Amino acid sequence: MSNAGGTAPSSNSGSPSAAFRHPVFVVIWTATLVSNVGSWMYSAASGWLMTSLDPDPLVVALVQTASTLPVFLFALPAGALADIFDKRRFLLVLEALNTALCAVYAVMVGFHWVTSYNLLLFTFLIGAAGALALPAWQSIVPQLVPKEDLTSAVAANSVGINISRAIGPALGGVAIAALGIVSPFWINAISNLAVIGALLWWRQQNSSNTVLPSERLGGAIEAGLRYARHSPPLRATLIRAAAFFLFASAYWALLPLLARTQIESGPQIYGLLLGAIGVGAVGGAFIMPRLRAKLGADLLVASGMVGTIVTLVLYALAHNVGIALIASLLAGVSWIAVLATLAVSAQVSLPDWVRGRGLALYTTVFFGCLTAGSAGWGEVAAVLGLPTAHLLAAVGMLAAIPLTWGWKLQSGTSVDLTPSMHWPAPITSYPIEHDRGPVMVTVEYRIRPHDREEFLKALEQLGHQRRRDGAYRWGVFEDAADEGRIAEVFFVASWTEHLRQHERVTNADRVLQDCVDRYHSGNAPKVTHFIAASA
Repeated sequence: MSNAGGTAPSSNSGSPSAAFRHPVFVVIWTATLVSNVGSWMYSAASGWLMTSLDPDPLVVALVQTASTLPVFLFALPAGALADIFDKRRFLLVLEALNTALCAVYAVMVGFHWVTSYNLLLFTFLIGAAGALALPAWQSIVPQLVPKEDLTSAVAANSVGINISRAIGPALGGVAIAALGIVSPFWINAISNLAVIGALLWWRQQNSSNTVLPSERLGGAIEAGLRYARHSPPLRATLIRAAAFFLFASAYWALLPLLARTQIESGPQIYGLLLGAIGVGAVGGAFIMPRLRAKLGADLLVASGMVGTIVTLVLYALAHNVGIALIASLLAGVSWIAVLATLAVSAQVSLPDWVRGRGLALYTTVFFGCLTAGSAGWGEVAAVLGLPTAHLLAAVGMLAAIPLTWGWKLQSGTSVDLTPSMHWPAPITSYPIEHDRGPVMVTVEYRIRPHDREEFLKALEQLGHQRRRDGAYRWGVFEDAADEGRIAEVFFVASWTEHLRQHERVTNADRVLQDCVDRYHSGNAPKVTHFIAASA
């Protein structure tokens, strides 16, 4: 979930251990590890409980769907809220709500009030609380570690999640056998108190210098979608994520049935298989730096997809614990290779002002594919059987590798997305209300005829930046009576939104703007602001 703060340079930032030099990271990472162990115990217990309440494959797969659907539904507004509100307070409220929901359902399990319907309902509600918190957890990572340790922090978070995945399901199986089905539900509620304690201890430093009013929820969501539309690095990450998670969801959704019906085992074996996935992921995290250096991001993701294909085939053939364990270990290694690479690619594609919303979009794709895939593969398994469902998922992922290869990952790694603040403040002759608009901004250039084509190509790239940062319309016009006089024109919804553009422009954008300005003859291009007139 979270990581740690500090400023010291790192010589081994590719390793998950580099982030542990920062004290805040250690505290929050440890707290989330404890909480995630409880969550995985709950997840394993929920899946197993449903097999006894209703063993229909579709209904069992719906447990996974109920846990992932809230992220698909709520991640984007949650990301906007994470960018608008104080993240620490926002997280405290949501984690307290999550703890209360977990405790209520533990009571219901203890009193034998559970049905397949209320199990799905509470799984959805608990998932909703987690979904609202997830973008805020993701977006605080760059606040907690310096930029050179960001890859390490993301990898370390993945290691923590997969350590909990390795420990939690196994402990859940043991707890069910020793203490009864209610025990994992209570442990989950209690373990979440560690996160609340860590958040109460941590004092977030506010890095925002804006004096503008907070964005409204609808406008903030629209701004996030607009940024994603005009950001090729983020779009590439989202497309590659969809290609992987849609087919990888098959083994997550069907694993309880594989353990109960295909292998004909009990909850301990189901927990063991989930734990093996976690062990494989932890091991994979420590060999990832070498693999990333050797293969690069794109080949590493493709290799993880090939490993997942082999995993799905092995699950289709598994009728004993040994083959299923091998498949689970390979699943974990492949999962961490793809997941950590995609997560870093998303992080480095985003400036701070839109980080919560951009990561929420990534999370929406992630969990949306898990949700649709879980329900879809559950239905396929109900009609055609477990082995066929696994094999069809393998074939789909095999086709996805060449189809998505053109979308390159982490192309923004070396791009400086920190605010440059190089736009001068607009000069006005009278006070302007913040919500007045729309605003039309014109930038006039004087271009030599032989530079026209190259200038227009560079200006087109700058146009993407204008639209990413707030313009809803952008265009270029030439003076029919004066060759070489070219005007760039863009529209922004309000005066406040244009002032936000001034705060959002990055050092990378400044480099691009300098490239455009090199073609201009004379003094600096003339910038003019027009506001819609009203009687």
